[in-house]
Amino acid sequence: MREADIGRLLAANLLCALSIVLAAVIPAVFLDGFSVLGTHLTWLCVCSVCVATLNIILHLVLKPNQSAKRRSFAHKISRFLKCCIYFFMSCILFHAIIVLYGAPLIESVTETFLFAVLLSTFTTLQCLCLLGPNIQAWIRVFSKNGAMSIWESSLQITSMCSILGAWFGAFPIPLDWDRPWQVWPISCSLGATFGYMAGLIIAPLWIHWNRKQLTYKSR
Repeated sequence: MREADIGRLLAANLLCALSIVLAAVIPAVFLDGFSVLGTHLTWLCVCSVCVATLNIILHLVLKPNQSAKRRSFAHKISRFLKCCIYFFMSCILFHAIIVLYGAPLIESVTETFLFAVLLSTFTTLQCLCLLGPNIQAWIRVFSKNGAMSIWESSLQITSMCSILGAWFGAFPIPLDWDRPWQVWPISCSLGATFGYMAGLIIAPLWIHWNRKQLTYKSR
């Protein structure tokens, strides 16, 4: 494992974290009254688009999991369409899971779905960029000792941190503090965002500290 590879991973992750910060700052310059809490639905859309766009660009530029085989144009189009379908299915699945965990079924449907889109952006989109629409590869990566590269290890950490952050973010909602950030789904989406950003920073540091123990083998 080369230090240069870890450096590339760290740089890519820091750019992703920076995109979230910019998604909260730059729109305020162009949109009157924009704020993460006051116009939370707008921020959810902006944040999801920024993170998704940067992730796609980084994977096209860095090509962390580039296949040696040359693919036809038709294959690339088919792969792209499958990725779009998988991402949409992920949004629906996250929406259903969130409702099962107590989110309003009929009320706040837009809020719940946009939160599901944000979670899908932090988790599923990364899987699609790195592994493609290959469910078996997804299962392998998230199984014990299933990662075959530092990028897949980073994928494990950031995805788990995002989901855990969203889960911990739900704890303040039922409390009677009457704070603006307790309105659904602000605390959960902020928890997922902070969890994702924490995962982006923790992943390269953890890989660096454990690089001597990590031995990736092709399977």
